[in-house]
Amino acid sequence: MKGLVDKPNYIIELLEGGVTLDDVIDGHICEQALGEKSAFVVGDLGALMRQHVCWQSAVPRMQPYYPVKCNSSPAVIEVLASLGLGFICANKTEASLVLEHGVPPENIILSGVCKQLAHIKHAAKNNIQHLVCESEAELSKISRLHPSAKLLLQLTTEAHAAETSMAFGFSLKSCRHLLEAAKELGVQVVGVTFHIPSSCQDLQQAYNHALSDARCVFDMGVDLGFNMNILDIGGGFTGSEGQLKQVESAVRPLLEAYFPPLSGVHVLAQPGSFYVASAFSLAVNVIGKKVMNRHWDSLTQGGNNEDAEFLYYMNEGVYGPFSRKLLGNCIAAPSVHKHVRCAEEGVYPSSLWGPSLDQLDQVVERCLLPELSVGDWLCFSNMGVCGPEEFSCLSTSPQLPVYYTVSTCDW
Repeated sequence: MKGLVDKPNYIIELLEGGVTLDDVIDGHICEQALGEKSAFVVGDLGALMRQHVCWQSAVPRMQPYYPVKCNSSPAVIEVLASLGLGFICANKTEASLVLEHGVPPENIILSGVCKQLAHIKHAAKNNIQHLVCESEAELSKISRLHPSAKLLLQLTTEAHAAETSMAFGFSLKSCRHLLEAAKELGVQVVGVTFHIPSSCQDLQQAYNHALSDARCVFDMGVDLGFNMNILDIGGGFTGSEGQLKQVESAVRPLLEAYFPPLSGVHVLAQPGSFYVASAFSLAVNVIGKKVMNRHWDSLTQGGNNEDAEFLYYMNEGVYGPFSRKLLGNCIAAPSVHKHVRCAEEGVYPSSLWGPSLDQLDQVVERCLLPELSVGDWLCFSNMGVCGPEEFSCLSTSPQLPVYYTVSTCDW
């Protein structure tokens, strides 16, 4: 039914004969029927390949550079490297990981607003030439430690500034000074990078401002003698094909106006969530339950279920694989493992909590679920935006296992 392929530090299950990802999850749940019922993760490496095909079809001009911070799983890095992606690395640990998988240095960009000196030295030693720079202080460090670097200047945008309380990047008003400083220090500037968050409500206006500002920076750079040839439009891609098409619709005419193909400018983007979000699913076990009658002020174990709200406690929470909830991200309601209830049975208002009994450890505030029992399983999809360290080191379990799969046709 399925084969096994050994890879360094992990094993890939080959799915044959119509075996699906749900079948794999069911199999691992059944293995734990009499065991500890620990949470686990299943990764579908074929999803990475399918997302790549979707990306190439929708935005063929934009070269994808994957931000390693989204998910640093060796399996993810290996698959994306084999597909020819570039990589955005925030530090020397991420850069070393990518280099170990055979990615050439010219396909790596070292990002980070305030880089440690050791990270800049590591980039220079390993011939990683492209670095992001957003301030004169950062420019001074790079000129001293990596004088042959090729810089992408980090341009701030209104949409990004509205999302965070801290302003990163330089404004259009200050860019001339930064370019002149780079010229004086003898450091090459080759392009511009910016970021429009996925939460942006008016993509057309946001990209219009950002790309017009980027064009101004390019013109200033050319006037000062720099070879400006790289434009990085950043991330903000959720993983939805519909959202990708919205971005493409907003960006395409602006690129044609400001950076047409004949300009020779290479256009990059940073689709992190787009590639990995849908590739991982997390199965957790219900370890506790409380029933609250909406007409009472106290918790009860009985009463009329029509008036009940259920609180379920799971063996993983926000101090583990759901940590992005602490950053304000929403966790979608899970599916219930198929053995729990039939579809025709009723559903009830429910909330889902981690095991810490901490008020912050609420994973899903409100959803509709059939009545569950302790020992039942819930499956959360789109859990790919985190790394093995979040699946394991922060978990309540000593090690949260990750099972990698790929169908024979994808393989």
